[in-house]
Order: sequence, then structure tokens, then C-alpha cells
Amino acid sequence: MGNPLFERKPLKMLYEEMKGENRLRRVLGPVTLTSLGVGAVIGTGIFVLTGVAAHDKAGPGVILSFAAAGIACIFAALCYAEFASMVPVAGSAYTYAYATLGELFAWIIGWDLVLEYAVGSSTVAHGWSAHFQDLLGSFGIHIPYAFGNAPFDFDIGSGRFFPTGAYFDVAAIAITCIITAILIKGIRESAGFNAGMVMVKLAIVLFVIIVGAFYIDPKNWQPFAPYGYTGISFFGKSLFGQTGANGAPLGVLAGAAVIFFAYIGFDSVSTHAEEARNPQKDVPIGIIASLIICTVLYILVSGVLTGMIPADQININAPVSDAFRQKGLPWAQRLIDVGAITGITSVLLVMMLSQPRVLLAMARDGLVPTSFFGAIHEKFRTPYKSTMLTGAFVSLMAAFLPLRILAELTNIGTLLAFTIVCAAVLIMRKKHPEAARPFRAPFVPFVPIAGIVSCLILMFSLPEENWWRLIIWLLLGFVIYFSYGRRHSVLAKLRRAEAAKQA
Repeated sequence: MGNPLFERKPLKMLYEEMKGENRLRRVLGPVTLTSLGVGAVIGTGIFVLTGVAAHDKAGPGVILSFAAAGIACIFAALCYAEFASMVPVAGSAYTYAYATLGELFAWIIGWDLVLEYAVGSSTVAHGWSAHFQDLLGSFGIHIPYAFGNAPFDFDIGSGRFFPTGAYFDVAAIAITCIITAILIKGIRESAGFNAGMVMVKLAIVLFVIIVGAFYIDPKNWQPFAPYGYTGISFFGKSLFGQTGANGAPLGVLAGAAVIFFAYIGFDSVSTHAEEARNPQKDVPIGIIASLIICTVLYILVSGVLTGMIPADQININAPVSDAFRQKGLPWAQRLIDVGAITGITSVLLVMMLSQPRVLLAMARDGLVPTSFFGAIHEKFRTPYKSTMLTGAFVSLMAAFLPLRILAELTNIGTLLAFTIVCAAVLIMRKKHPEAARPFRAPFVPFVPIAGIVSCLILMFSLPEENWWRLIIWLLLGFVIYFSYGRRHSVLAKLRRAEAAKQA
């Protein structure tokens, strides 16, 4: 008998779960899934993180940062698509890891996805609040400073935290509560609400590209990569490229590591495989189509933004709308703020939609309390209890933590998830070559290996403190797993029952 910590969940058991009564409603088609992916991707990346990466890390070279992050995501997306077509149930990378790497790795990735989606949602809520306040400010309306910001922030120059004088971000709390209520109502309503917002923000993004192109000054692209084209470090020790005053890496790759968060929408598509009408076909289409569309738009918008104003003058909280303000176009600023608010709302909706479904998959396996995280509303058929808990957690994080901390913490969790999925494809191809694969990632083993290498490079391009935060988060997860999950695991109970029969 092998080590129970690495016992894999049989594919047969996963297929049986798809037939059970405690399952989600299949209502999503390829267009809706692609819309969900675009809804999760286009928003914070364009309207918020573009400014952080250009101002702090890469300068105009952020254009290449988006390209580098997009290439890394393409490798991971192909691996996700293969798994999503094989195992079209809720859980995303958690489920894939359970079927290939075993229970302990499944727990690690599931706990990591909690970090990715919950903290990512908090980042998005913070960006929504910044644009909402910017829009109100353009009309002379201002939320009191004490209730419009996190109580502390991080100074990238000195590498130290400092108090802001604020108490909490009330707008971030408000939008999180509204989204939570919508998500409890149901997936069909949530998807329809998202589709409408996607159309609005795509129109605004095209407006930014077309109108902003007339205000580009090529001099603003010089120097194109002021901090170089690399920016890789390992636990605070620079390997390639320049570092900032606090030892954090600078350069194009360092910028790619910061804005990588902007691409995780395609990951969320796979979490809704159980709600897809034809998951073997529709989910791969949704994943790949949303990634391609968003990569092209990101590159174009970042080029326009850095061409309009110098990188060191970009407002990191509302970079695109503020760029138009600096060009003397207040009407465009308001229009973009409306689009940004709409776009970021859809990102928040999709990310908060995904988190409870990962917890649902973990609850079905007994790794977290089933009575709470596995509870499905009788009428709405949604995981309503975990949705409410997610909403409470996200609102607290968004209200009290600054943007830079939230964005980087999300990125390292996402990169770890992508790395494990790419590794799992290699293992699954070797262990179960006979398994049905309606979609097959091309050029294996090159694609998964390239995904692993590119994601690890970007992980090493993040500041040292992000590694420590990830380690602390994973250690907390181990405590929960060994104190609860291991004893209540469905596989462990089956194993004990089998042992009792043999005795």
C-alpha cells in the first residue's frame, strides 16, 4: 500500500460525482464561458495593474511584460484545457492535482487557490474603489479620506510600511457585499450580468486604444526599458537585472510578475466546467479564446498608456483615466472611469464566483467541512454558505490592505497553481495514457515544461517577502490539513473501511 498522503483520486470517482444530485446546473455555453474569461481578465489588469508595473517596475517596457506574461499563460492555458476536458467538474487545478499528484498536493493547490481567488478578489475590489472615487471626484464629490483608503501602505523606495491616516475603504466593502448577493442568487443571473458588463468594458477598451493613439508621443517610450529586460531574484538575491532600494527586482520580467495577476481569468473558466453544457468542447474554447483576446488588448492599451505620458507620471491607482485627465480630456476621464468600474465589477464577480466552487470540490472530498462548504442552496443551486464567507473575507482584506501587497500576494499563489497544473499534465500522460482526452495539449512535453519554467522564472521575479508570505500561508494550510482534512478525507475513510473488511 502506498503512502496515503499521495493517494490519487480515481477518475472513476470524479465521473461518478458528475452524476450526483449535489451538483451544479449546466447552463453555460462556449460564448458565455469565453465571456466569463474575458470578464475576469479585462479589468484590473488594464485599468489598475498596468500603472503599477509601468511606474514601479518596467517603464514603457511593460508592453513586453504583458507579452511575456501572456506567453507563460498560453502554456498553462493549454494544460488547463486538457484537464478541463478530461475532468469537467468543479475544482479547477485542485481537482486535477488530486487525480494526478495525490491528496497532499491537491490540498496544497486547493489552499493556494483560496489565496489566489480570495486575495485576488480583494485586489480587484480595491481597484474598483479607486476608480469609483476618481469618478466621483471628477464631479466634485469626495468620500472622506478616512473612509476611502487602507490604513497603511508600502513605500517601494524605502521598503517600509507607513500609516496613511485612513481607517478603511468603505467603497470596497460596499461593492463586495453587492456582488456576494448577486452570486448567491444563481449562476445564470451572474453570467448574464457579467456578459452585459463585458460588452461595455470592451467598448471602453477600444475607445482608449483608438482615441489614446492620437495623443501618443514616441519620446515617452524612451528609454523603453529603463531598468533592463530581466529582473530575476531568489529570496532577495538578484540573479539578473537591477534591484530597487528595498532589494526588489526591477525590469521587464519583474513587471511581468506583477501584472501576471491580470491573466488569471482563464483559470476561472475551468472552475465552471461542471456548469458547462458541453464541457469537453466548450471549456477549452472558453479558456484559449479569452486568453488570446485579452493578451492582444493588454499589449495595445499598455502601449497607448506609456506613449501618452511618461511612466514616472502614471497614477498607479487609476492609470488610464488619469492619463486622459493629464491630456486635458475630463469627459474621457469620466467615460473611462465608468468603463473601468464596469470592467472591474465583472472581474470581481467572476473571481468571487470561482472561489466557492473550489471550496465545494474540497468539501466533497472531506478536506473541509462538508456541511458548510458543500451546502447547495435548494432553490438557487449555488454554494451559498461559502459564497457568504468568501464575501466577508474579501471585504475585510480590501478594506484594510493596500493594492501593492494584495497584487503581489495573489501573483505568487497563481504562479504556483499554474506550475503544478503543467507538471500534472506530464504525470497524467505517463500514468494514464489511456484516459479520454477530448482536448489534447499540443507539443507535449515541450508545452508543460515551458509552462513550468516560465512560471518559475516569474515567481523568482517577485520580491523576497512574497515568498515568505506564501510559505506562511502554506504552513497554515498544513496545520488545517493534518488537524482536520487528513482525518475526514473521503479517500481515507474508504481506505479505513477497506482495511476493516480485510481484518
